[in-house]
Amino acid sequence: MRSDQVSTEFPPVEPPDETVLREAEARHAVLTKPVGSLGRLEELGNWIAACQGVVPPKPFVRPRVVVFAGDHGITAQGVSAFPSEVTGQMVANFLTGGAAVNVLAQVAGATVRVVDMAVDADTPAAVSQHKVRRSSGSIDREDALTREQCELAIAAGRALADEEVDAGADVLVAGDMGIGNTTPAAVLIASLTGSEPVAVVGRGTGIDDQAWMRKTAAIRDALRRARLVISDPIALLATAGGADIAAMAGFLAQAAVRKTPVVLDGVVVGAAAVVAEELAPGAREWWVAGHESAEPAHAIALGHLNLKPLLQFEMRLGEGSGAVAALPLLISAVKVLAEMATFESAGVTNKE
Repeated sequence: MRSDQVSTEFPPVEPPDETVLREAEARHAVLTKPVGSLGRLEELGNWIAACQGVVPPKPFVRPRVVVFAGDHGITAQGVSAFPSEVTGQMVANFLTGGAAVNVLAQVAGATVRVVDMAVDADTPAAVSQHKVRRSSGSIDREDALTREQCELAIAAGRALADEEVDAGADVLVAGDMGIGNTTPAAVLIASLTGSEPVAVVGRGTGIDDQAWMRKTAAIRDALRRARLVISDPIALLATAGGADIAAMAGFLAQAAVRKTPVVLDGVVVGAAAVVAEELAPGAREWWVAGHESAEPAHAIALGHLNLKPLLQFEMRLGEGSGAVAALPLLISAVKVLAEMATFESAGVTNKE
């Protein structure tokens, strides 16, 4: 795709159907249970019905996970416990079904796709067709991407969302794989929420105190650069993101445009979501937070998006694993609303 063919303008996002939401609430009121007794499971079912535009909601038939992979130049500054070659090795692991997200997806009835956006290694043609570059710039001192590369990555994410929805995906999960990716994620979240570096620095893959200090310094320096362009989300992604995060942002925004619900994962997907909401205002109405990561920046991102996590399991793996762990809750919420008996059909006396 040539740069002159790329559009980063998203059409207006229509919200989930409010009338259907009220119909779903009314249906819950006549099911054989006290109203509200299933708590957030009821709210989740109502939201899914509103996304689908029908009561009761339909069972999910093709939950789909798309893992966006990319390396980050900031890794060379010693901000991660793992070397950058692990990214390419994990792409191979995804393809053979050996990663945590593969195993969890089997439980949830989902399938997994991996896309190489900027892995600093050669990967199979099946996953590298959208590849923008090898790794990104070290964001503490240089831009992650050129603007053209960023626009290509966003367009790739949009195309992937369209491709998956057109193929029948009815609920989507975005996952991430990239050594060092929590550093740009923290910078993006801090820049758009007005947070200070120390508030967003986490342990990532399990770094020690010395690496934590290096990471804090890297985020501080990158944030100084990022804050100069916070009014332009594309410039922000190019300055302090990466091709994987830019593609995720395009993917999340386009899923909302296509009226397809998304389960968000942890801090890296959360960073992409914060930017996606800037690209396509209102997109967050189509997302639910699968979990709250142990990374401190994730809670800040979720607060900014006004999303309440379904799970709080102190997970911090990425890959889409936390979102996929929450997928069975969505499946349960649909089945409750669709298959529970009403007081009338079951011959059970309702309260007066």
